[in-house]
Amino acid sequence: MKVLYFARFRQMIGRGSDEIALPASVTTVNALLNHLVASDASIAAAFADLRTVKVAVDQNHSALDASIIGAKEVAFFPPVTGG
Repeated sequence: MKVLYFARFRQMIGRGSDEIALPASVTTVNALLNHLVASDASIAAAFADLRTVKVAVDQNHSALDASIIGAKEVAFFPPVTGG
């Protein structure tokens, strides 16, 4: 699965993406986040406050409890603001 990081998450993690093989037990965005946080200290710091995390599964905005079964891509980005 391809995992993409945008904006400040990309800056904090130090890269824009990862290609990872997930264990069968990782079936939701929350489970993916827990897996990523456990594997990398910079990801843990970037995602310390889940209120600032937005997600898209296969380019569709999704909730943190969304399924990722069969997904090819999950993207994480901060809330979008503008004027």
